Amino acid sequence: MSLRVALVQTRTPATQEAALAHVLPLVREAAAQGARLIATPEGANFLQKDREKLFQVLKAPEEDEVVQGLAAAAAELGVWLLIGSALVKRPDGAAANRSILLDPQGRVAATYDKLHMFDVDLPTGESARESALYTPGDRAVAVDAGDVRLGLTICYDVRFPALHRALALAGAQVLTVPAAFTRPTGEAHWEVLLRARAIETGSFVLAPAQGGFHEDGRGTFGRSLAVAPWGEVIGKLDHDEPGVLAVDLDLSQVESARRAIPALQNARGFSGP
Repeated sequence: MSLRVALVQTRTPATQEAALAHVLPLVREAAAQGARLIATPEGANFLQKDREKLFQVLKAPEEDEVVQGLAAAAAELGVWLLIGSALVKRPDGAAANRSILLDPQGRVAATYDKLHMFDVDLPTGESARESALYTPGDRAVAVDAGDVRLGLTICYDVRFPALHRALALAGAQVLTVPAAFTRPTGEAHWEVLLRARAIETGSFVLAPAQGGFHEDGRGTFGRSLAVAPWGEVIGKLDHDEPGVLAVDLDLSQVESARRAIPALQNARGFSGP
């Protein structure tokens, strides 16, 4: 079975109104290229690393202009649409970094809150404390999107192989890794991590990315990437500008790769060290 998918690469602004005006034409372009599954990057509704400013504009998903605008677009275009993540307000008032899968009627089919918080001090002097902004999730999510089963992850999750293995064991054929990778870590690790997750699990990996320099002062790497189950790159935007990457997935390659290298079945428990 073949499935055309599209990755939307954005340079998301700092307000929902501007973000919707930015992302919506790219989603329409992706649908015009025949994509039946479209995925946006992390932080598709706005990007803001200042805590006070974040909470000034943070909204519940049902009140967020981008979430609701993309739900309407999914219904209008008749496509599965993964909001790679939206920064949203939880019922308890805290913030969540949340993937939202919309079905072709614009309904929420699944949500996933980012498990792993990017709390780091980089050798370049950059630092990040996501745990000061967001409440992490506590569950992995695999979900059917039509004829394909997706495993949902977000950005920093790519560094935790156990999550991707669990999703593959739950039947995921395609692992989604929407991201807003920093430029230093992107240059060093982006492609190799994505290819490793594909090879380890025998899965397609789709990684739509933020790219360029944003209003809140951050710089993101771009280079949205699609990887096949054997680890080869099958599509790449080799830049950090907004754009659309459309690729065709032959889902039979998942079974072939897992049969050739049955690592999911061969793993053994062990004690120690």
